[in-house]
Amino acid sequence: MSTLAPRPPVPDRELDAVATLLQGRTAAVLTGAGVSTDSGIPDYRGEGAPKRTPMTFQQFLSGPRFRQRYWAGSHLGWRVFDAAQPNRGHEVLARLEASGVVNGIVTQNVDGLHLRAGSRHVVDLHGAMDRVRCLVCGQTFARGSIAERIDAANPWLDRPESVVINPDGDAEVVGVEDFVVPECTVCGGILKPEVVFFGEFVPVEKFAEASALVKRADALVIAGSSLAVNSGVRLLDLARRRRMPVVIINRGPTKGDRKATVKLEAGTSETLEALASRLV
Repeated sequence: MSTLAPRPPVPDRELDAVATLLQGRTAAVLTGAGVSTDSGIPDYRGEGAPKRTPMTFQQFLSGPRFRQRYWAGSHLGWRVFDAAQPNRGHEVLARLEASGVVNGIVTQNVDGLHLRAGSRHVVDLHGAMDRVRCLVCGQTFARGSIAERIDAANPWLDRPESVVINPDGDAEVVGVEDFVVPECTVCGGILKPEVVFFGEFVPVEKFAEASALVKRADALVIAGSSLAVNSGVRLLDLARRRRMPVVIINRGPTKGDRKATVKLEAGTSETLEALASRLV
């Protein structure tokens, strides 16, 4: 059980100031892991987050043992992602987009919850866990079909000694040396979820989509991201160069705090809800 004290709500005067700043403007929104914590998906870098070293793309390619470890953990993480439901924060952002306050969402999350909540214009900057691609022939598979194959080939995976789910859909699993890694049914090549690993670059076309969304907006709202990943910082810098107001909503410090017009130290769901009531 967590021993952290509950966070006080953001004072009305701060919410009113942000609402005034955004009034009459169209905002682009950048979201991070903090937006999905209320859906039961943990945050990498928030208070209480476990220390861990994610697998790099280079490790994933280097040998079968790394792929056994990755796919065993990723499969268990996928079960959590697949069962997760959008929370109030996701729903509020979808409502703000429908009302014209928000022009779209750039997300660093790979859980697909913004689309499931009803957001229409979503740039999944770091990919999506529900798609799998062959690195050899390029064939794409639905994650559900790959999960069925993994379950059939690895029935023992339901009995791990310990499992810790991580925010990229990965998990720490004990005893993976017998894990059967799925292969491409077209060419037998290496399969990889369509997510950006550590050590990979965000695809050029994805970042171009995200940049275009920011350029079409009059303000940038960053919700639930510590901006530890360079792609988020680049979008913040783009907004600053265009002299757009930048609002950051996050529990804990971010790399953009000194660059923001306003920083709200708060949870995303309740803060977005409170702002929406002032804007719509």
